[in-house]
Amino acid sequence: MISLENIRLIREERVILDDVTLHMKPGEHWVILGRNGSGKSTMLEMMNGYLFPTSGKITVLGHVYGQVDVREIRRSIGYMSQSLIEKFSLRDPVWEIVASGKHGFLRVYQKLPSDTIEQAMEWMERLQISYLKDQPLGTLSQGERKKVLLARSMMQEPRILLMDEPCAGLDLYEREKFLADIQQLQDRDFQMVYVTHHSEEIIPVFTHAALIRGGRILAAGPKEEILTSSYLSEVYDMNVTVDWDRGRPWLKV
Repeated sequence: MISLENIRLIREERVILDDVTLHMKPGEHWVILGRNGSGKSTMLEMMNGYLFPTSGKITVLGHVYGQVDVREIRRSIGYMSQSLIEKFSLRDPVWEIVASGKHGFLRVYQKLPSDTIEQAMEWMERLQISYLKDQPLGTLSQGERKKVLLARSMMQEPRILLMDEPCAGLDLYEREKFLADIQQLQDRDFQMVYVTHHSEEIIPVFTHAALIRGGRILAAGPKEEILTSSYLSEVYDMNVTVDWDRGRPWLKV
């Protein structure tokens, strides 16, 4: 569903990504793990068609970027990032933010079809945020805002869901609640790609992992083969050991 081939990105003579090749097949849910500044979010922006490489080939849902209108491809991609939250009006009610995801709008400027409003209400109910529907976005906690973003992303019934550090800024309680919501999406027919620098966020729903270090892919494949003490020590530049507990890897320094 997503293929990056020999991707190289150079900005002002600085190499951001260097010969990145990664193939994500249908039925696989991926985590991209690495330190701050390693190139994780840049890869996600490329998958979404917001950023194009200096060289290399990007194929998403069978379409080669550069040979297709990426705006059409984005209709099949749900996207979660902190930068997206910053583009919304903090005065808008939650239900409008969620409903705007149906067609990728940032604000609702016209009367919405009743089925769109009903779908928004259903997703808010599923994610247990119905009680927030009339509250302005600016009054919500970080955890609540992340759930609003998730509900909004699901409005377009995506074939791919891209999540850029969705648990950033959440306390332990809110993080675990959010990860539980992600786990419950395993019955949906789509692919998830989740970017993080915390291995404990890799819940059982994720099947594969890619480790990135200094703009290069260090290792990629089934998560049990990749999330090892040896590989992760190299990623984090320190000696760590990995303990698996109920399908999640936890690091000890």
